[in-house]
Amino acid sequence: MIRILIVEDSDVVSLLLKTILENEPDMQVIGRAKDGREAVQLAYELKPDLVTMDIRMPVMDGFEATRLIMATAAVPIVVVSSSVDDEELKITFRAIEEGALAVLEKPRGFTHPGFESMRKEMIDTIRAMAEVKVVQCYSPSSREGAAIFEAAIQQRTKAYEIIAISCSTGGPQALQTILSLLPQGFPVPIIITQHISRGFVGGLAAWLQGNTLLTVVLAQEGQELHPGVVYLAPDDYHLCIERGCDGLIARLKDGAEVNGFRPSATVLFKSVAETCRSKSVGVLLTGMGADGAEGLLSMRQTGAHTVVQDEASAVVYGMPGSAIALNAVDQVVQLQNMSSYLLSLARK
Repeated sequence: MIRILIVEDSDVVSLLLKTILENEPDMQVIGRAKDGREAVQLAYELKPDLVTMDIRMPVMDGFEATRLIMATAAVPIVVVSSSVDDEELKITFRAIEEGALAVLEKPRGFTHPGFESMRKEMIDTIRAMAEVKVVQCYSPSSREGAAIFEAAIQQRTKAYEIIAISCSTGGPQALQTILSLLPQGFPVPIIITQHISRGFVGGLAAWLQGNTLLTVVLAQEGQELHPGVVYLAPDDYHLCIERGCDGLIARLKDGAEVNGFRPSATVLFKSVAETCRSKSVGVLLTGMGADGAEGLLSMRQTGAHTVVQDEASAVVYGMPGSAIALNAVDQVVQLQNMSSYLLSLARK
């Protein structure tokens, strides 16, 4: 049984969340906090398996509550936000920075046309996050690190022109770790598909921009791709690339969902495989499900270099694990080494 603490100042939203969660046979709501201070107290007293965290609350907001809970009574936290304005998005991603594992949009009521998909996403995410051990200490040995960078040096015989990264649950934290350590003037463009609730990708781009020397933008149709720029797939569009007259360009496609997602990691990787073949690097990070595994295999089959995050540092190992099972992976890299590894590959 997953024991859940709801942190939400709205009685209406709290009741809706409670109804959704307790309709599942393996979930039990054990308490509700109406503000951040009460959330910290109840997290310590009730010791829930998971906390759903509102952002805008009286007395103490969700960022400060997340920070204190992770410092005093560490537990998986899922932010449930309305994404109504820039300030709320800013607080939301600060909560992610402090240890919250995922961001979900607040459900809008049983009669809303998107209710069922939002409900399913919430239930699936909570089940996965409840199993995450939030206190994790992992330090790779110097021997492991040396082997990783020797592999990177061996790959340098190729001249790469693009790096494609895909991730889902736990992705924002992983992307922050990687991008924050890449230098200004990074020699190739980076394109990213991140599974995230509708309305949050703009906030993610802004948050990442504040944590890296690179330029972070939402990809636009027909946009030329430049070195040192990070392009995020926008809501509801598959991000693909084509070769134009002067280099690579972004293409946004509104086709059917693939593996349940739009944007899809597999669509991105297959597009990169077709366009850049051996001159590309594909990276699959933490995430639920198997999206991206088949696409990464396509990249490897065309001579691209394929990389996945190591299991120890991943919040959920579904996507990287699925790629490994398909024999789609050249190299497994610890998250804390990923930036240096990618830089070693990209340097001419």
